[in-house]
Amino acid sequence: MTKDVITVKPESTVEELARLLIEHRFSGVPVVDDAKRLLGIVTEHDLISQNKRLHIPTIIRLFDAYILLGSGKMEDEIKKMAATMVGDICTKKVVSITEETTVEEIATIMSEKKIHVLPVLRDGIVVGIVGKVDVVGTMTGEASK
Repeated sequence: MTKDVITVKPESTVEELARLLIEHRFSGVPVVDDAKRLLGIVTEHDLISQNKRLHIPTIIRLFDAYILLGSGKMEDEIKKMAATMVGDICTKKVVSITEETTVEEIATIMSEKKIHVLPVLRDGIVVGIVGKVDVVGTMTGEASK
């Protein structure tokens, strides 16, 4: 677990986030308020999703009625693509762990939920972060203290 967690605020710009992820070679960081309470998590995937080409749903006419074919998430996608603030693109339903969560449990969560970064919480406050490299390091005995 990394205890010195780099975080962002919801009002941080997407550009600031991109620079932070590149500079520190992070795949994601927690989004917190001034009291370090977890509000969300923002990842490289969120940035990539913001820049993807919009899939316009297909509209077909059937018996004088129009049927919209496509995802019901179109409005959310449009909002994410137009976003300039981290709070607009972050994932708000965050899977997190506690300091007592075992390495085996962490590995299972990461594998089953396809998550690369897990915030460590104590009473809703971010006290650390665990990435896949931390899990692999623990398994090989090379974990950073």
